[in-house]
Amino acid sequence: MSEIARNHWDAAGYDERHSYVSRHGTGLIELLAARPAERILDLGCGTGHLAAQIAATGAEVVGVDSAPSMIQQARRNYPHLRFEVADGTDFSFAEPFDAVFSNAAIHWMRPPERVVECVSRALAPGGRFVAEFGGKGNVQMILNSIHTVLRRAGDCVPEERNPWYFPSIAEYTSLLEGNGLSVRLAVLFERRTLLDGGEEGMRNWLDMFAGSFLSSVPLSARTDVIAAVEDGLRSKLFRDDAWYADYMRLRVVAIKE
Repeated sequence: MSEIARNHWDAAGYDERHSYVSRHGTGLIELLAARPAERILDLGCGTGHLAAQIAATGAEVVGVDSAPSMIQQARRNYPHLRFEVADGTDFSFAEPFDAVFSNAAIHWMRPPERVVECVSRALAPGGRFVAEFGGKGNVQMILNSIHTVLRRAGDCVPEERNPWYFPSIAEYTSLLEGNGLSVRLAVLFERRTLLDGGEEGMRNWLDMFAGSFLSSVPLSARTDVIAAVEDGLRSKLFRDDAWYADYMRLRVVAIKE
């Protein structure tokens, strides 16, 4: 997951309260179309659920994540699979892979140029890169509400507190092509995503994923700040007793030349 200094994830909470992340990766696994005996790298594997689905096809899977807590949880979940702690901006393996797969992780990895360089280097000639992650406009409503609430408190939220990279199609495909990866599919699409937890769904999301934006808020005030963020979003992202995230996803398939 996060390739910056915020690697201390609550892996058990991630599994308990954010299972939709893995659920929405099922379609990407179908696009990957793994075959028996293929070597596949799951980049940003989290707690390992999608790596296990890929392995069920007979492929040899290696899951990597920069967060030690995620890798520990993945090993507990699937002790028969191989998981390693590795930085998405600086990884290498002795043997090349037939495919690099990544779901909901690339947008945490900066700088993106180094990630793509590593992906290209990891692939065998003709190997494929199949990924989906946050694209341009992802969680824009949530971000707008966070910034509005923090500005009222005198916090301008400097750019270095933004952990995410949400590129446009043009930006990311140019980056892929510049690193020897021929783009076969690139689509940016809206996917409003139901959050687990009912009334607590947005609070859980903010606690898990937006902590860097709230890092300047004293713990004693955080509950009120999160409530204010929710108030700014309720008319847009809350319905039928459930919260939604305004996701925009970028899905790409590219082949190493």
